[in-house]
Amino acid sequence: MSPRRTTFDQAKGVINVEWPFFGELSRGLALKVSRAYDPEIVLGIATAGVIPGAVIAAILNREFHSMVVSRRFHSDTVRATPAVLSAAPPETRGKRVLIVDETCDTGDTIRLAVAAVRNAGASDVRTAVAFRTGSYKPDFLALATESTIILPWDKEILVDGELGPNPLYAEALRDQGD
Repeated sequence: MSPRRTTFDQAKGVINVEWPFFGELSRGLALKVSRAYDPEIVLGIATAGVIPGAVIAAILNREFHSMVVSRRFHSDTVRATPAVLSAAPPETRGKRVLIVDETCDTGDTIRLAVAAVRNAGASDVRTAVAFRTGSYKPDFLALATESTIILPWDKEILVDGELGPNPLYAEALRDQGD
């Protein structure tokens, strides 16, 4: 898996998500889903969608699975092309499925996941995201924003055995402090 490439637009701002805020967003998203949809399975899109997906599945007391839909970066551009890297779980056949990701912009990743789950025989498929940052409209969302989102698990990475700032987000976090 290639690292994410990130660009920041200072005019649109940065949302630096802390764990308590993320927990409340996930809780609120689970409540929205429960009022309008009764999934039998919650499916998190790996990697970052697994975390909110697992939280939502736990709150809804539903079975949880994941599948890998990843972006591969082209060497000559920052545009990445998503691809399904693991099959939809066979347990989705004949079931109502909620697909969860952490963010969506164009919807390319979620559309691929939805197609894979439908092809696996799910009876109904809906989508949910913590953050909608672009034009794609999932069935359920916690927050819509044009800001750059920095999730709690993306802030630091291990470098030589020590936790340090993630270089992908260092500029945005530094600019946020100004």
